[in-house]
Amino acid sequence: QVQLVESGGGLVQAGGSLRLSCATTRSTFSFTEMGWFRQAPGKWRELVAVIIGGGIGNVTDSVKGRFIVSGDIAKNTVDLQMNNIKPEDTGIYYCHAIGRLDKRSYWGQGTQVTVSS
Repeated sequence: QVQLVESGGGLVQAGGSLRLSCATTRSTFSFTEMGWFRQAPGKWRELVAVIIGGGIGNVTDSVKGRFIVSGDIAKNTVDLQMNNIKPEDTGIYYCHAIGRLDKRSYWGQGTQVTVSS
């Protein structure tokens, strides 16, 4: 069973920066895409950023110009650099990946990001 393991997150003041990282427990497992979702209190989980093969990445409009997604699909890693963080970025951030062969969704356990104003 492959697991996604997140690191980073924590408490940060508005305008600050944080970096989230995600890696897998099985390096031989392959994914077609990896990315980050977040869930704010009382809200649905939403897609924040995704990367596909070749390191091509994209972020949702609400974080464009502030967040940068990077990683290497071949190495099963994805990072999220969060700059100029806003209070509305507060939430639990989940690493997500889609298996290349089984097409399943895999989720990390989530890491809390709290932004103080």
